Amino acid sequence: MAYKTPIDEKQLVADLQNPATARKAFDLLIREYGEQVYWQIRKMVVSHDDANDLLQNCFIKAWKNIHNFRGDARLSTWLYKIAINESINFLNKERQRLGLTAEDADDSFLLQNIESDPYFDGDSLQMQLQEAIMQLPEKQRLVFNMRYYDEMKYEDISEVLGTSVGALKASYHHAVKKITAAIKDSEI
Repeated sequence: MAYKTPIDEKQLVADLQNPATARKAFDLLIREYGEQVYWQIRKMVVSHDDANDLLQNCFIKAWKNIHNFRGDARLSTWLYKIAINESINFLNKERQRLGLTAEDADDSFLLQNIESDPYFDGDSLQMQLQEAIMQLPEKQRLVFNMRYYDEMKYEDISEVLGTSVGALKASYHHAVKKITAAIKDSEI
């Protein structure tokens, strides 16, 4: 288990797939990617408790399925994909639980989580930004968060979401326009 800095993903995958080194490699996987994956989930579901639960689910799925990892994409991309799928499934279940249909589902139920979250502790501009982001359609919100907050390249986002770079650029552009308009409207 000799890793170069930054982490050598190929070696980490080999160690994760080797029963003799899997536990130590899994600990490293969590240390290396846990915070990034947590924040990706958190930006989608807002609630800290829900994000923690989904983070655990994400790493459990990674542990159970590491032998199916083929290396077509980076390990971090694979983890992001698991996290995003877990988050989307969670949000769909929440919408069902609240009796929202796909047409009704503007994710306004997430705004309540923002308002009661101590992470957003009174910075009104931050609150306006988060509320504007929550009003975006799910795909635009996802693209915006990955590009703006995570500073991911469009090519990497494309791998995670399975969408063309051109479509991602358009989605990001529309998201920025909607966020800008929402913040301007809230200042009036």
